[in-house]
Order: sequence, then structure tokens, then C-alpha cells
Amino acid sequence: MLALSEAGYGLLVPFGENMRYDLVIDDGDRLARVQCKTGRLRNGAVIFNACSSYAHHPNPRVVKRDYQGQIDYFAVFCQETRTSYLIPITDVKTRYQAGLRVDPPRNNQRVGIRFAADYEIDNDHKETGLPNEHAA
Repeated sequence: MLALSEAGYGLLVPFGENMRYDLVIDDGDRLARVQCKTGRLRNGAVIFNACSSYAHHPNPRVVKRDYQGQIDYFAVFCQETRTSYLIPITDVKTRYQAGLRVDPPRNNQRVGIRFAADYEIDNDHKETGLPNEHAA
């Protein structure tokens, strides 16, 4: 939340529980629903869960539930890189776990790769508005 605030976004927190998003960001022109996640650096990529787990509930109807159609962005903080990222859900093709490449791939592949640097939250975000879909 701090990175988003420092980048100039207005922050709104939902009242009550059981919302599928953690906060709403306002760039002055539009509002967007954001789900916050923790990322972990693994094998040169920041990995984060792109779903909620209900395995700890007694007798869950579903064990994992994705966020398709219920949020606009993932905000991910990775302690190892000390960086926050804002990723449009449309860029996350998987429904369970997603990754952002920090290190370049060994085979130099660039097509279909989500590079972490493209999603870093910085002070330029506010001036350009909410990020649009990337061509990953």
C-alpha cells in the first residue's frame, strides 16, 4: 500500500469482510480493484499465488478460487527484491500461480515472458495513469 500511495494513487479500503479485493486504487480518472499478494524469489523469478486457498476451512466447496472477473490488478511485494509490482490480471494467464522474471532466461527467450521490471511500481505510474495490459 505504501508503494501505491508514494506513486500518487488514492487508496480506498473496503468496509467489511469477504470482498475479493483488498483495496481500490484511484489514479484520478478511474478506480481499480487490487488484490495484494506476497511474492517470493525462486529460480530468478518473483512467484506469487494468483488464487485464494480455502483448504484451511472445514469442508470447503472449492479448495482454490481464482480472481478472474473480480479484480483488476495484483499488487505484489517481494522482500528479496525489496520491490512492489502492479500486474493487470489480464496479464496473468494462469489461475493458480504466476511469476515475474527478475533474471533473464538462460535461452534468451523474450516472447511470452513477464519481466518484473515492466511491472515495478514507481512514481511514474501516477503521471501515466493505471497501467494497461502488457503484450506478454
